[in-house]
Amino acid sequence: MIPHTSSTLIFNSHFTILILLSNFLLTNSLCRNFCNNIPINYPFGIDDGCGAAQFRRMLNCSANDLFFLTPSGIYKIQNIDYEKKTVVIFDPSMSTCSILQPHHDFIMTDIQSATIPPSPDTVFALMNCSIDSPVLNHYKSLCFNFSGHSCDELYGGCSSFKLFHILSNTTPACCFTTYGTVKYMSMNILDCTHYTSVYNVDGLKGVAPLDWLYGMKLGYSVPDLGCVQCVKSGGSCGFDVETEAFLCICSSSSSSSSNNATRDCGANGAGRGSGMSAGKSDTDAAAAAPLLVIGAAAAAFVFFLGPFFS
Repeated sequence: MIPHTSSTLIFNSHFTILILLSNFLLTNSLCRNFCNNIPINYPFGIDDGCGAAQFRRMLNCSANDLFFLTPSGIYKIQNIDYEKKTVVIFDPSMSTCSILQPHHDFIMTDIQSATIPPSPDTVFALMNCSIDSPVLNHYKSLCFNFSGHSCDELYGGCSSFKLFHILSNTTPACCFTTYGTVKYMSMNILDCTHYTSVYNVDGLKGVAPLDWLYGMKLGYSVPDLGCVQCVKSGGSCGFDVETEAFLCICSSSSSSSSNNATRDCGANGAGRGSGMSAGKSDTDAAAAAPLLVIGAAAAAFVFFLGPFFS
């Protein structure tokens, strides 16, 4: 019989090996394809090295929500439409028809402005503007009405903005404008105290401000880097975290090695199965990975430590 001290040392060493093995398997699993109930498909990724490099570190998945990260703040993602290539986000610090928030700017990085800017049917409403505001003078051509609506309606139809009308006993100046205006001019330069944004404005004809869709709809394009072929071969589309070159990330069961730099994972149908949709196949693989790890660890546990308890 093995002495107690020796068996304890052997147990600890084997247990440490099993933990390291489990961590290795989990950290080298395929890219996650869901954040709560929102599917995460190419070109996006919530794990570094997944998705397209142009969208690196733009999304963050928490226990409850998916967020879009910008220099001006963190915005909750409400929906991703992969067919229309749009992302709807909401600014929790933005004023709406029912709540008034302290003013702040909406700022995107240069890469974000180029790859995933607000769509043309997203309108920014600049509220409570000074009569000296540039959009009411030299740049007044930047202001417009949409779907038969003027920004003055917000003062009469919204409890939040009605406060400005009550305090001044007049209707303060305002402006409906595009993202380009707030991109190049801060709220201080615009000389407006608050803003809100509305999307899908083409469908809001005859709709009262209280029922408008508040938030921003971003539009993006998908870079054609060979992702379709990668998915067909059982891989996930990603990139090298150092060079940001395209990678077809392959599962351990694929005929190619993991993180293969080629366009596919070898024989068609290798890995997660031919003909399956990327979302479902990736989800099944992600769900099965922890079980495989636990099973492997349990088997190794019995193999290594069985003799000590016999």
